[in-house]
Amino acid sequence: MPSSFSWDEPEGLAARGTLIVLAGRGEHGGVYERFGRRLAFDAYRVRALGDASTDPSVLDEAAKLLADESLPGPKVLVGSDTGALYAARLAAEQTPGVDALILVGLPTSPWTSGRWEAEVEARTGCPTHQGRLANDPHFRRGALDSAPEPPELHLDRVQVPVLALHGKDDTVSPVEKALAAYAGARTVLFDGGRHDVLNDALHRTAAATVVLFLERLRLSPELPLIAEERA
Repeated sequence: MPSSFSWDEPEGLAARGTLIVLAGRGEHGGVYERFGRRLAFDAYRVRALGDASTDPSVLDEAAKLLADESLPGPKVLVGSDTGALYAARLAAEQTPGVDALILVGLPTSPWTSGRWEAEVEARTGCPTHQGRLANDPHFRRGALDSAPEPPELHLDRVQVPVLALHGKDDTVSPVEKALAAYAGARTVLFDGGRHDVLNDALHRTAAATVVLFLERLRLSPELPLIAEERA
């Protein structure tokens, strides 16, 4: 299995930026294929890496991608589950090349499923993604139950725009604790959303939320409004 997965903009379109995805516990970059293809269709390049909690080389690979001048900016780190903690660490350390940070399903406390059926239900309510995880030989079941000690979260040291996405029905990382951890970030909550918002039943809405954030980022780090809804 490759160490990273890539999705590029359609032929004939100019790339609008690059997303570097850090997967969560038990996952690999290929788990984010649907998200990668959707963002690539909107002309954003996506590079999805593995689980840094078990493979520290993922962080070196992320740093190399951030420094790769052939990849267009703005460059945005996207982390899901513990991947969010590692992405935040790279941003807090002011790793060169980071223009923004997207945190998804940030873990806030230990969680134990006890059985596979409970784990997959907690991860996603999307039947398609549940089926993919169930039949993926490279996905590690039970990884949410235990993992190496993740890095501490230091969002106060992050000097780039931060977007947080979180499911209101996330039992792995309860929303009340997550909101406290996201303090200072622009946070979007998803009704009925579970732990992996990017691969949940509302994955289209999550992807659209990310695209809007990216389009605003392209204008300025201050994220000026592009559209305003009025009654």
